[in-house]
Parts: sequence; structure tokens; C-alpha cells
Amino acid sequence: MDVFWEWFRWLYDETGINFSVFYDPYNREKFAAAMLVTVQIAVYVLLITTFIGLVGVWMQRSRFRLLRWFVRGYIELFRNSPKLVQLYCLYFGVSALLPRVDDGTGLMAPLIGAFTWVLLAFALHYGAFTIEVFRSGIEAVPETTVEASRALGMTKLQVYRLVLLPLAFRICLPALNNNYVFVVKGTSLAYAVSINEMLYAANQIYTLDANVPEMMSVLLICYVSMVTVFVTFMNKLERALKMPGYGT
Repeated sequence: MDVFWEWFRWLYDETGINFSVFYDPYNREKFAAAMLVTVQIAVYVLLITTFIGLVGVWMQRSRFRLLRWFVRGYIELFRNSPKLVQLYCLYFGVSALLPRVDDGTGLMAPLIGAFTWVLLAFALHYGAFTIEVFRSGIEAVPETTVEASRALGMTKLQVYRLVLLPLAFRICLPALNNNYVFVVKGTSLAYAVSINEMLYAANQIYTLDANVPEMMSVLLICYVSMVTVFVTFMNKLERALKMPGYGT
């Protein structure tokens, strides 16, 4: 493996193409740690977003008008405003209104850290889209299927959990896949609040080593690879869950 890393040092010495992120152990470890942070953000946001989507679409179908209005207002607010603005409003606005706590060193730190604000902002933003994706899937389930379930004596919750959601999930999986891809790509905006994800680490490396083209190439390849792996998994999931008459 050392031969592989040293090849990039030889490439730099011979051609001036500076992939220091490979041959420099410090840069390599720094970028690897940033990649792990990027993956963590993506996974956490995907899980929270899916939960918001499931709860939100259930509230949309509630008989209580106040719940339906709340969900509609939430969707319009977070779907119709830029994600970066939402992140700044939470990180700089809401955070400033919260009490500060001792961080253990005698200094006062924000109650909620930047990483948590990133997860919250991204999850709320993409959750609004996920609710609409699930709603479209539920509305595509034939009403006769729902009526047959009720005729069997199922409660409304049982129909929702055992019939509507499984079928709707299959129907809306392609659209959900597209939404999830945006989640993975959108992790780069965490750079705006100094989270050490891949874009932030790349910026620090090319600032010191003056190798912007090389680092941007590495960054592009990393994101394309991550999204490709995720899309491949989702495509396999689509094929595994495919049912005749439902979905694609």
C-alpha cells in the first residue's frame, strides 16, 4: 500500500500534479475523517427524514384539521425556502436565543452544536419533500384495496401500517430514491458552518498546498462514487420489492 501512496509523490515530483491528499499522511487522514463525517451526516439525515416523512404523511391524513394545517405550513415553509438560509436561521438565529452551557473548560458554549444543527436543518428541509413523496404514493394506492382491508376488520392504523405504507413505499420508491440522492449530495452545505466534511477538508488542503484542480477532482470523484453506491443499492431494493401492478 505504501507503494501506491508513494506513486503520487513521484507523480508530483515528476509532473507537478499535486495529489497531496494521497501521499501526505496528515492530509490523507484528515480527508478520510472528513469523508466519514460526510457519510454520518448522510445516514443520520436519511433516517430522520424518512421518519419525518412517515409521521408527516400520517398527520396529513388525520381527521384533526389543526394537524393537517400544521403539516401543510411546515411543507410550504421548508420546501419553498433555500436550504442554506434555513441552516443559517437555525445555526445563527435560533441558536443565539438558546441558553449557553459550560463546556467543561470554563468557557460558555452553545447548547446545541453545529453538527446537530446541520442534521436538524437538513432533515427538516428534506423531510418536507419526503412527506409529499409518501403522499403521492399513498394516493396512488387503489381505494378498493383500502376498502377491502377495512372490510376485513382492520383499524385505520392497521390499514395505514400494514396495507397503505407497504404498497405506497413500492410505488414511490423511484421518487424517494431521487430525494435521497439529493440528501447525499447536499451534505456539502455543512461546510457553511465549519463542519469538517469533505468540502471543508478539501478547502483546507488546497489552501495550504495550492492544488485546487487536484482536490476538486478528488472531491468530485468521491461524491460520484458515494452516490453511485447508494443508487445501486436503491435500484436493487426496487427490484427486490417489485410487485405486479404496483410501482415500476
